[in-house]
Amino acid sequence: MKKQTIFIYPSIALLSFSLLMTGCSDDEVAEGNSTKTVESMEKKSSEEKPNFSEHDVESTKSEQTGTSSENRENSKEKTDLLSAYSSKEIEYARVWLQLGPNQQIDHLYIQHIKAGTKLNPDDETSESYPEDVIQLAGSRLADGSVTYSGNGNGTINVYNVPLRWDGQYPAGKDFYQDMINHTKLISVDVGNDEQIIQLIKKIEEN
Repeated sequence: MKKQTIFIYPSIALLSFSLLMTGCSDDEVAEGNSTKTVESMEKKSSEEKPNFSEHDVESTKSEQTGTSSENRENSKEKTDLLSAYSSKEIEYARVWLQLGPNQQIDHLYIQHIKAGTKLNPDDETSESYPEDVIQLAGSRLADGSVTYSGNGNGTINVYNVPLRWDGQYPAGKDFYQDMINHTKLISVDVGNDEQIIQLIKKIEEN
């Protein structure tokens, strides 16, 4: 009687193949889950980012341009306010606005004094102005005055002389010469256009 030999090698090979396929399937599933997780995170991150469209950028540029244009228009309108007046009128008003003792005046009187005119006409010892000067004054003595010469560059030389002279005469040449030697060089401010116009309307030239 012959013995039968049973070969189990194919079964073992089949079992090993099945186990290998099962392992691959598990790895693929894990890899698939990992891929889905990454895609989900990227999608969420993308949704959280602000979405600036070209329209938004253009709107911002338009607003900035509009603001800049508006500022230029306001500056132009402000400059045009004084265009109806002469440079001399603007100068008188600016000088008084900056140096006038009293701003609440009824009238702003302008007197042109020629070079060679005595500082104090009532004193024979008085020295004379070495240049043409302008004297600004209010309608009342209490309003005070400003006597100056212009340099044509936005600065003026201010003479410390009173509107009305009081004291003992003769005062002597040295007294008056000291006034001439100690004039003050002052830069005239641009000032406020509305206030300048109000003063210009009160100007009366002698």
